[in-house]
Amino acid sequence: MASVSNDRWSRVKRFALFLEVGCLIAGLVLHLSSSGGDANLVWSAGTIVALVLMTTEMLRNAFRGNFALDFIAAVAMLAAVILGEALAGVVVATMYLGGQWLEDLAHGRVQREMNALLERAPRIARRFANDRLEHVDVVDILPGDRLLVSRGEIVPVDGMLLSPTAILDQSSLTGEALPAKMVKGDGLLSGVTNAADAFEMQATRTSAESTYSGIVKLVEGAQSSKSPAMRLADRYSVAFLLLTALASGLAWLISGSPIRALAVLVVATPCPLILAVPIAILSGVSRAARRGILIKGGEALEHLADADTLLMDKTGTITDGRAHLLDIRTFDDFDPSELLRYAASLDQGSQHVTAVAIVEAARERMLSLHLPEDLKEEAGSGIEGRVEGRKIGLGSVEFIQARSTGLERLAQLQSVARSRSANLVCVAVDGVLAGGLLMGDNIRIETPTVLRRLREAGIRRFVLLTGDHPDNAKDVAATLGIDDFKSEMKPQDKIAAVKDERTRGRVIMVGDGVNDAPALAAADVGVAMGARGAAASAEAANVVLLVDRLDRLVAARAIAHRSVQIAKQSAVAGILLSVLAMGAAIAGYLSPIEGAILQEAIDVSVILNALRALGQPGWLGGRHRLLTAAQLSELETEHRQMSDVIAHITALADDIPHLASDELRLRLTALEVQLRQQLLKHEMHDEGELFPRLRGEPGSAEMLTGLSRAHMEIRRRLLMFATLAGSLPANPGAIERRDIQRLLDGLAAIAVLHFEEEEEIYRLVESG
Repeated sequence: MASVSNDRWSRVKRFALFLEVGCLIAGLVLHLSSSGGDANLVWSAGTIVALVLMTTEMLRNAFRGNFALDFIAAVAMLAAVILGEALAGVVVATMYLGGQWLEDLAHGRVQREMNALLERAPRIARRFANDRLEHVDVVDILPGDRLLVSRGEIVPVDGMLLSPTAILDQSSLTGEALPAKMVKGDGLLSGVTNAADAFEMQATRTSAESTYSGIVKLVEGAQSSKSPAMRLADRYSVAFLLLTALASGLAWLISGSPIRALAVLVVATPCPLILAVPIAILSGVSRAARRGILIKGGEALEHLADADTLLMDKTGTITDGRAHLLDIRTFDDFDPSELLRYAASLDQGSQHVTAVAIVEAARERMLSLHLPEDLKEEAGSGIEGRVEGRKIGLGSVEFIQARSTGLERLAQLQSVARSRSANLVCVAVDGVLAGGLLMGDNIRIETPTVLRRLREAGIRRFVLLTGDHPDNAKDVAATLGIDDFKSEMKPQDKIAAVKDERTRGRVIMVGDGVNDAPALAAADVGVAMGARGAAASAEAANVVLLVDRLDRLVAARAIAHRSVQIAKQSAVAGILLSVLAMGAAIAGYLSPIEGAILQEAIDVSVILNALRALGQPGWLGGRHRLLTAAQLSELETEHRQMSDVIAHITALADDIPHLASDELRLRLTALEVQLRQQLLKHEMHDEGELFPRLRGEPGSAEMLTGLSRAHMEIRRRLLMFATLAGSLPANPGAIERRDIQRLLDGLAAIAVLHFEEEEEIYRLVESG
């Protein structure tokens, strides 16, 4: 109802604006063609109409507890009518209503993206009931209901996909331009649009508990909240009102003329404060919403702009929070790809988190999987069965020890796993230990760049908070250059850490899980990774990243900083210009009419400057997108396929001391062919096709220099490897074997580091 009332009031003011313009023009015509008295009557009538509207609005605001600073303009109009300056009065009235219209336009543009979110809220859904479809209100959907979502329809509630695949347009929710492909069992967020064929889903939450409903509540809160800068502007506006009263009294006292006091009044409206600050702040909130960053109001935006300490949860925040295959270790001549293929084929029959990751890794490498037989699984320990007639077992050390032979190298696998802070999944083939899969939680590709750019943006201290073992926390902190870390933390410990850091400065806390919610609420700015994170953390946070990308935090910081700077700039510049105009009016250099026109010019310039906060921060990027999300995904897929090459390199390096001379030469020759046909071909493709796209971009010289040097070092080592392998004596001794082993270990390390560096740089370019 309030919204309807405001819309009606806006229409009344627009009509009054046209009326004022008509009175101004009609009066000018009368002034030029007949007596000035008739013109003054028309101008005075127009001024009185505007004065009645202004008084009504001031009373409306007063009932809402808001002090109406338009009081200055009202006094100026009333004084103009009394003092016979009717033309000045109607000019002030026209400019005032014109400013109101301009403010409405500005607010309308600022809130367009946020209102689009609200308008997209789904209301009707189609539910299966008694073998037929029925239309129901979204509020009537319960967890477990089976729903049908047709092409172009909005997913009504959070749920799980039942159909084999679905293509979803998530742009309105996350800012991601390209549709996302989902497969059976994936979670679906309410508010996204079905961009392809109809699919079935199962509701997992009610509409009130779903993601979109939460976002709507957050948007409504953001629209109604007031930031510290807005409240400060209100206080300064009151001071400005007192200054205006003193200045106008001084002008009257000096000149003895009330006309000069009127000139001061008409240039003294505090629009730079009452318009510029809220428009700039809300523009920043709106700009962030377009990037998939939901900021809960102006206060959160301001604190995000000036915080200097960043606390981060580890799992799901600086890491991606899911199990991944880090490495494959095999014994003797067992092919790493074959080991993974057997393990993944067997794990198709398991729903364990590690099993899902192993199957995903095999599919990413495009390995052909077969259906397992005779499956037997011990929950939490391991699984065994037959794949293509061979007996396969995989699981924990204890599970494999009880069922396999060839355990003399088990200690070697355990040592490698400890050095990588990885979980070891042992694999036995036909009752013999064949190798192991190293599983772990990868650091997000973008994390190093994000931390570097945040430090450049003014974050002086980084602290890692995690429930992990101290050794794991120390390794991650040292790898990323994080200033401090706190391990084995419970939720209450994280709260204490946040409070401790707040004694030294303003704190941002980033997390994603339920256990992070208390710490997010305790921080000056709580940032929730909301795409996969828990509803509790999103509810407790001040900022929600709707895209599961940590680099959105860099964008949020950039937008917040720019918006606050523009708000301050507009307010200070506008007030200084108004004060200078008041000085000129006191000295008699401005008539009331000239003052009214000058003040409106100041107001317009301030509003237009505040709207700059809707634009892209310059240091955030602002470049054209050189790589699409699909191209980036293709690059990452190529790198994952290169993992087979790395696995063969490390497997041969491990086996070199134990291989017979003839077998060693055969495996060296096979590896040389693989390196030339896959690794070298990949690097040449990067140099020939991807690098040219980067040339000419800011900072490209430094980026390409590092990548090209890595390519050069890889090619150099490939040449050295070919030379060593070709000149190997008939019976290579320990020295020759050690030289090749060191060369292969170095080649694997450089290649892995180079792939990670490439993905980090290309992801940075894509996100710009």
